[in-house]
Amino acid sequence: MPDLPPDLPRLRTLETWLAYTLAEVREAIVRAEQREREQQYAAEHRPPPPDWLLEQGLNRDSPPVQVHVGGCWNAGKRSKGVARDDALRALAVGVRACTACRPDTELGYLDG
Repeated sequence: MPDLPPDLPRLRTLETWLAYTLAEVREAIVRAEQREREQQYAAEHRPPPPDWLLEQGLNRDSPPVQVHVGGCWNAGKRSKGVARDDALRALAVGVRACTACRPDTELGYLDG
């Protein structure tokens, strides 16, 4: 046991500080448990990734530049999920297929 002060006033001060510190720790535990519950809920209810991605150009008026398979490591930050028909349509009008994930192969799209 650590050396405690022998007099009552200092022991009461120490008791008050320990009670305050314990309350702070308990509040931090409650917040941490809440964060863990929220993270678990978010992980369980996360929507599935899109099957196809369309990567936009550098500004909002630019045409799409690439089609990707959903989850492609090479998809840029300006990619958005699209339906299969939209991905096929983009390939048909000349949007380039990503060379890493080969969405044209996955979609069964043949040039010509």
